[in-house]
Amino acid sequence: MSKLLRVSDIVRNKKKGTVGYLPISKSAWWSGVAEGKYPQPIKLGPKTTCWRESDILALIERGL
Repeated sequence: MSKLLRVSDIVRNKKKGTVGYLPISKSAWWSGVAEGKYPQPIKLGPKTTCWRESDILALIERGL
């Protein structure tokens, strides 16, 4: 089973100084998800959204 990632694991966070898997902002990530450029999320609850790590790694391999 693939690991599940939250948006904070995927994108950079300047305040916390974390890089994440992709060097983009949270708003750029959500915009890409809405456009279909990035993988669709998995809803675990009303306030919990995740993505499969394998989907993110495949996205990186494709070159975004």
